[in-house]
Amino acid sequence: MEVVFEPEFRRLEDALKRLRQDANAKAVFLIDKNGQHIAAAGETEEFDSTSLASLTAGNVAATDGLAKLIGEREFSVLFHEGQRDHIHISIVARRAILLVIFDERSSLGLVRLRVKRASVELKKVFDEMDRKAIPEEGVTEPSPFSEITDEDIDALFSE
Repeated sequence: MEVVFEPEFRRLEDALKRLRQDANAKAVFLIDKNGQHIAAAGETEEFDSTSLASLTAGNVAATDGLAKLIGEREFSVLFHEGQRDHIHISIVARRAILLVIFDERSSLGLVRLRVKRASVELKKVFDEMDRKAIPEEGVTEPSPFSEITDEDIDALFSE
């Protein structure tokens, strides 16, 4: 899982809250492709978010295998229809999974429309995180060993 700093986390959370409200969904989860829960919004206490995240990532991985078998790179959207609740799963910025749980208060069409808009916003946040992670040209991070002197090494190994 990559490190998400507070400002980006807040933006991700805000985007999820907006999506939940705009899509009239029960809950929205953002999960990394390794199955780690990143953020959520809505009626999340109703769900085991750890299991939901890992099973969703497994579902996406299995579906990616199916896609490759038929010559596709990936299936970017998955939909599971239940008797009461439905799940819409989509890939965001080729690095995260957006899971929307909704019921009869919404529709698949509305969820799909709102997910497209939210995905653009989430991708912008991920792109900004990438830019922050890449050190500026000419700027190198100091080695963790740069402050260790020969005397420190001698003292460590002397009796």
